[in-house]
Amino acid sequence: MPLILRLAQTGIRLGLRVVYLRYVLASIVSLAVDLGLFLLLIGGGVAPTPASVIGYSAGIAAHWMLSSRAVFVARTAKCGPARHRQKLLFGLSALVGLAMTAAIVALAVRWGLDPRLAKLIAILVSFQTIWLIRRNGVFRA
Repeated sequence: MPLILRLAQTGIRLGLRVVYLRYVLASIVSLAVDLGLFLLLIGGGVAPTPASVIGYSAGIAAHWMLSSRAVFVARTAKCGPARHRQKLLFGLSALVGLAMTAAIVALAVRWGLDPRLAKLIAILVSFQTIWLIRRNGVFRA
């Protein structure tokens, strides 16, 4: 394989890793919003499933702000129909994660798991799926 091709492939892999790292950091911030609100709500007597949905929804808003301004900067549409399409797709990808989160929390709590553990499982299951949807769909090159 020619040197220039190997260098190009290495550059692409490094670029993807940087974007992934930024996505992980944006996800951590969004997760803090999500979990903070979730814990506040269940501590205030809200049932675990609605608390999970409300927390996740707040995390979605935080994630859009970070993803469009700090993660996928070069791939974010600036304005007009393309920007609206990205927002719609981002929202739809979030709904996939929300459905996964709500279902996992509801089932796990029904099976006797602590709601906090159920939420952690939901986070682990949905994270990679949503990353792939957003990278390859919402913010595709």
